[in-house]
Amino acid sequence: MDTALSRALVVFSERGYHAASLAELRAAMKLATGSLYKAFEDKRAIFVATLDYYIARRDRQLRERLDAEQSGRDKLRALLQFYAESASDSEGRRGGLVVTSAAELASLDAEIAVKVRAALRRVETALCDLVRLGQADGSIRTGRDPDAVAGALFCLIQGLRVVGKTGRTKREMLAVASQADALLG
Repeated sequence: MDTALSRALVVFSERGYHAASLAELRAAMKLATGSLYKAFEDKRAIFVATLDYYIARRDRQLRERLDAEQSGRDKLRALLQFYAESASDSEGRRGGLVVTSAAELASLDAEIAVKVRAALRRVETALCDLVRLGQADGSIRTGRDPDAVAGALFCLIQGLRVVGKTGRTKREMLAVASQADALLG
């Protein structure tokens, strides 16, 4: 199932929900029509399963990156780099499914809106926690409101995902992440 969903993820990320056809999804997922309908009720069910798969995978990948670092600042730097890398080159041009879903579906589908809000809230909460950790361990300057700093960084990384659709290079996106890190001084 993970293989099929990772293939559907490419289609939905590149085309969006509305432009992705069932024929494209079936071909990408390498499923016969009967198998597709045994596993999924309709295109929306494929999308919801793909969104869940994507969110779980991204959360796991990010957690692994953060767990490898010690200080709050290093963890925050790793998070910024993770998003910069995700927003560059071919992956960036494909786009992030959460951001795409927020723009395309969140106002039209209550279930998807809840999933998107929860995923975005986890990222913003993680940012705030990392700013607080960095302030506590001395790696991030104190005297700044952690919620405001996290909010600014949250908007920056989501903006990276949007701008990444225009084909920015890894070098360009990492330079943006580096500037964001420098602002934490």
